[in-house]
Amino acid sequence: MARSASSQPTEVELQILRILWDDGPSIARHVHNQLQATKQTTYSTTVKMLAVMLEKGLVKRDESVSPQVYRAAVSRDSAGKRLVKELVDKVYDGAAMSLVLHALKGAQASPEELAEVRRLLDAMEDRS
Repeated sequence: MARSASSQPTEVELQILRILWDDGPSIARHVHNQLQATKQTTYSTTVKMLAVMLEKGLVKRDESVSPQVYRAAVSRDSAGKRLVKELVDKVYDGAAMSLVLHALKGAQASPEELAEVRRLLDAMEDRS
């Protein structure tokens, strides 16, 4: 049975998105050179990945210039929210608090991060 196409980025697509988020709009050669630091791939594979990402709506391409320039079509925040929602739905049956508790138990949070969590909880209580 074939898997249905997903608009969620794969791990390699996330690597490419991180390059575009960090470096801004880039030509395929730049994306490939940056990707080479962590993943051995050919230039043609990088171009194919960008084409797939274009079809999925993850990147946009400026065809009015040569070479063509790619930019992320989704923000880091938007992609993160979609991935977290999918994780909550798939692993925690939609219970976001289970994910939060699991994350807080499994990671060493800095005092600043804990203060931010407290501020968020206070703000959520004030809205209730």
